[in-house]
Amino acid sequence: MSEEKKTIIEIVDILEAGHCPYGHEIGDKFEYPEERGKICAAAFNSIYPYALGINIGASFPWEEDPESVTICCPDYKNPVVFKISRE
Repeated sequence: MSEEKKTIIEIVDILEAGHCPYGHEIGDKFEYPEERGKICAAAFNSIYPYALGINIGASFPWEEDPESVTICCPDYKNPVVFKISRE
């Protein structure tokens, strides 16, 4: 039986002013779907399709690592950059 891989959502950057009003910081990590409630709702709404895709085995051929994808939240003043990957 193969080991199940985990989907990890990690904050890798915060652009512009560099401060997330929700309190996220670079280096924060969350397991999907278990810890999805710890992620800002607006950000999660944007990254959800990608988190679900990674979780069910999708790949993203345009990414350097097709087993992961990098997505920003919609806050135009402080875009939080999330990397979603399988571990």
